[in-house]
Amino acid sequence: MSVAFTQTRQVEFAETDMAGIVHFTNFFRYMEQAEHAFLRSLGLSVHAEGDNGLIAFPRVEATCSYSAPLEFEETFEIDISVRERKAKSITYDFTFRKKNGVIAASGSLKTVCVTRKVDRLQAIEIPDDFAQAIDDASHKD
Repeated sequence: MSVAFTQTRQVEFAETDMAGIVHFTNFFRYMEQAEHAFLRSLGLSVHAEGDNGLIAFPRVEATCSYSAPLEFEETFEIDISVRERKAKSITYDFTFRKKNGVIAASGSLKTVCVTRKVDRLQAIEIPDDFAQAIDDASHKD
């Protein structure tokens, strides 16, 4: 599985706890922000107009495992890989790497393509252009 996108970030003070390390909940925000940056780099969005009206990609599963702390003002990279793209869902893997190469955390997000039908969400197939862009990015070498 190849890395589809890498984002570089710096830890902000508001993201840390009393010990000066990133609070665990922020890794989920980092994953979402990196996913959005990845999609924007492809000219896509998690919230767009499609043939079926407004489409979105809510999360149906999220995990994160922690190996080493990230501290205030530390610069780190987030590598995103597309683990699996099915007809209606995408699963992303994330690796958080410190400047020295040490892995700080790893996580995953599973998203499902949906459209809003009156007062509920309905899973739909990922639009062809979106699916093709994801496939092309995840298979680049």
